Amino acid sequence: MKRDLHILDVTLRDGSHSMKHAFTEEQVRQVAKGLDQAGVEYFEVSHGDGLGGSSLQYGLSNVNELKLIEAAAEEAKRAKISVLLLPGIGIQEDLENAVKAGAKMVRVATHVTEADVAKQHIQLGRHLGLKTVGFLMMAHMAPVEKLVEQAKLFESYGAEMIYVTDSAGALLPHEVKERIQALKQSISVDIGFHGHNNLSLAMANTMAAVEAGATYIDGSLRCLGAGSGNTQTEVMVAVFDRLNYKTGVDLYPIMDVANHVVAKFMPRPQEITGSSLIMGYSGVYSSFLLFTEDAAKKFGVDERDILVELGRMRAVGGQEDLIYDVARELANRKHSVI
Repeated sequence: MKRDLHILDVTLRDGSHSMKHAFTEEQVRQVAKGLDQAGVEYFEVSHGDGLGGSSLQYGLSNVNELKLIEAAAEEAKRAKISVLLLPGIGIQEDLENAVKAGAKMVRVATHVTEADVAKQHIQLGRHLGLKTVGFLMMAHMAPVEKLVEQAKLFESYGAEMIYVTDSAGALLPHEVKERIQALKQSISVDIGFHGHNNLSLAMANTMAAVEAGATYIDGSLRCLGAGSGNTQTEVMVAVFDRLNYKTGVDLYPIMDVANHVVAKFMPRPQEITGSSLIMGYSGVYSSFLLFTEDAAKKFGVDERDILVELGRMRAVGGQEDLIYDVARELANRKHSVI
């Protein structure tokens, strides 16, 4: 067997976007139990936009995330619970409460050029005894040299791992390889990769990341996640088994939780639709998908036009209000022409 790989499942966090943040406690318990029994080492539970994300801007959660974290922790006998924290959304109290609920890892997420806003959050994670990770989102939006610079900042703050995060599903395999290789040569901590499938490249990109030196890789069951979803966890297990990597995850049990639990409550299949394809093509944040669909209906414009304009504007997470501004402007242009 080749070197060990660590699979981190994000169904119960990234999948929150597709579920409109409406996971029930029973759904979380069933998924957590299945992931644990399959041998998944870490899985993430929180609002799609991280701790404290439940809001009018990002979407209100139907169930308090701390209750969901606690429920997941009760079901996990071996697996450890991860949470996502975005500086400016989640605060110290959120992370402290997550630890009380059972979290063992925190991934502190910033835009790929803004690691400097996360120093206190990384240090807090370490102080609380969590495995603490720097999560560089929208990795396609900065040159490799900038990515390396930001990763070094995270490392200097105490991050034990750095993630290259393809939030828009915009990277191509050679671009992933280039970024992971550059980090491998520049930092001494573990490297992870988080992909989205908007260009149907999530699995290929994950393979490229592993070949270049990443040892932590994200996936979601049945691809349940923002946009067209993430790299599919059960597929990753099968593929890396074929490639003789050791993941510690059993194929049949992980398939069972995907097909007999998650598939039953998914609101729709995670397909590459016209909108999610344009997200990958234009480099737009995957969690913008449902907001864009809503804005397109509200203003009577083509959602693809909204996404292309957002891509041109280099919109990033946290600018969800901009989606409606763009849709309104497109509608005004349309009516002025008529």
